[in-house]
Amino acid sequence: MKRRSWWLTALGVLFTAAMLFPVYWMINVSLTRTSDMRKSPPHLIPVDGTLEGYSAVLRQQLPYLGTSVLVALGTVIVTLALAAPAGYSLAKLRPKGGGALNFTLLIAQMIPAIVMTMGFYTVYIKLGILNSVWGLIIADSTIAVPFGVLIFTAFMSRIPDELVQAARIDGAGALRTFRSVIMPVSRNAVVTVSLFAFLWAWSDFLFANTLDSGGALQPITLGIYAYIGNNNQQWNAIMATAVVASVPAAVLLVLAQRYVAAGVTAGAVKD
Repeated sequence: MKRRSWWLTALGVLFTAAMLFPVYWMINVSLTRTSDMRKSPPHLIPVDGTLEGYSAVLRQQLPYLGTSVLVALGTVIVTLALAAPAGYSLAKLRPKGGGALNFTLLIAQMIPAIVMTMGFYTVYIKLGILNSVWGLIIADSTIAVPFGVLIFTAFMSRIPDELVQAARIDGAGALRTFRSVIMPVSRNAVVTVSLFAFLWAWSDFLFANTLDSGGALQPITLGIYAYIGNNNQQWNAIMATAVVASVPAAVLLVLAQRYVAAGVTAGAVKD
């Protein structure tokens, strides 16, 4: 048993190292001087490293980062505002057609993003919101909301009905029960949905490139894309931009991992 466990641990370490090597190489290149970029064999560690790439990020990429934060936070707010009440309705109010709606939400998540993008492009031209932050928030929310509804429904279904009944006896209506009873005990689901909505909006490129490529405010994914085209020899600056763009997602994942583990497994075990 111990020998088998040792081999499993070794394989796990090997696979983890292989998956994380691109991240390490991204950091390594971001600290490498331009004059050392084409050395053969390349340095496995940043010998005589430099921060000139990160200096370029601070000079040129901060507006893109600010736009990404704005779009991601807006997507989180819209997703929570729509998904939480919908999940509560499906889990506790149990309206007619709830099963069909759940099935429809699953189907919605299977639609390729490129198909949705073409539809959004046509609609946005008519509405006049092409190349706008609001347009990106709405588009990114269409990906996050169906997932959020499913997570909230699964989580809230496990909340004891006695809590809802006690609130009704005290005179609370459906809205007051949702706000004062259900949401305070749904923290794990809120964190899970918020995190995934933020990450989807933060990493989106397809919607951004199609719906906001000519806007005054563009997210960091378009900043990296334009940066590669304009500075295709400055790989340390390109990789430094990628490192900086990865930091918020990595920090959020580390801080919220225990809430996410509880949120995504809600409803997996039937009482």
